[in-house]
Amino acid sequence: MHFKLIITLVEDDKTEEVMRAAKEEGATGSTIINQARGEGLGKQKTFFGLSLQTQRDVLLFLVEEHLSRRILERIGEVAEFEENPGTGIAFQVDVEDAVGVTRQVRQLTNLVEDEI
Repeated sequence: MHFKLIITLVEDDKTEEVMRAAKEEGATGSTIINQARGEGLGKQKTFFGLSLQTQRDVLLFLVEEHLSRRILERIGEVAEFEENPGTGIAFQVDVEDAVGVTRQVRQLTNLVEDEI
């Protein structure tokens, strides 16, 4: 079984909704890194030197490769990245190898066989 890592940077008020949507599409879990900051194309807003940007979370999903595109697209829909530029981003990278995923492999085997 091959895996992809979906990395999602999302405003913290969307974290729960994004996690729920990813699980509905086949993700078996996630790792959340709180209070991340980012900078995009636009200049950051400040008020008397204090940043006005919202807090972001980094969500890491290790998912089976046949499910990854569907999960990635669903994350984008739920987080409204295209409708609201600057609110976050999600992307996937190949995972060459992983350990500690035996339970997930057993759970995903039947689901992935239906996809193939």
